[in-house]
Amino acid sequence: MKKILWAFLATLLFLPAAAQELVVISSPALHADDSILVFVPQQYAGNYTDLYCEDCGGTPEAVPALFLLHGWSGCYSNWAEKSDLQRVADSTGFIIICPDGFYDSWYVNANNLEDMQWRKFFNRELYPLMKDKYFLDPEKTFITGLSMGGHGAINIFLDNVDRFRAAGSMSGVLDLDYEKGRLGLERVLGPWEPGSKRYMEESAINRVARAKDAGKPMVITCGYSDSLFGASSDFCERCKEEGVPYIAVFSPGVHSWKYWDYALRLHLWYFSRILNGENLGY
Repeated sequence: MKKILWAFLATLLFLPAAAQELVVISSPALHADDSILVFVPQQYAGNYTDLYCEDCGGTPEAVPALFLLHGWSGCYSNWAEKSDLQRVADSTGFIIICPDGFYDSWYVNANNLEDMQWRKFFNRELYPLMKDKYFLDPEKTFITGLSMGGHGAINIFLDNVDRFRAAGSMSGVLDLDYEKGRLGLERVLGPWEPGSKRYMEESAINRVARAKDAGKPMVITCGYSDSLFGASSDFCERCKEEGVPYIAVFSPGVHSWKYWDYALRLHLWYFSRILNGENLGY
């Protein structure tokens, strides 16, 4: 039986009790525990039955949720340390879910089955648990992340677009060839060389067609002074070729928390408009 521990971090982060929750999953897929930091909008804190609206003609309506992935060398608390996620949750009405992608898991299934199978963990353990606990509705559920997490977010979205309304990437490594096996990729996916089959199979840029008929947009943002700008722009070109809707915002910025704090709010602005059926220009 999978062990699940619910813990509260109010004292540590000086937040009201139950607005923020730490979930620890002992995961067979990861061969490790995964910590997930969840920020619930303050109006629902401590009473999850209120995550359904009471005046919906008898049909409950779930609160929107965002899976938010960290980058290389980060952990589940990375976003919370760099950005005021409770304020973001309160102001947007989104539940924000920050799992641990570990230092360099790359959010993929490692070649060695004894190593972390992160996508298997998300698909079979994390997503079902979060869906049950916080009453997630796929039509109100989004995913995004930065750098390594930008790639992870798009890849997980492409695994099963029916679980999400839309997805995003901030400064994402959307073509793994850009890293040429560095930053732990060789440990996870094996040796890199141009055209390596495993890298091509795992690169989000080569999986775009999986979203072709879904009609669900991806929000792709990057600073144009970022060394990974080319990966984002190439990905957008592939989306255009495949007829997959995307929204690209390229602006001044580098690979930095200053940029990602800005980009998070930009992504949530777009996700809110998508959620509410507001004008996106097409």
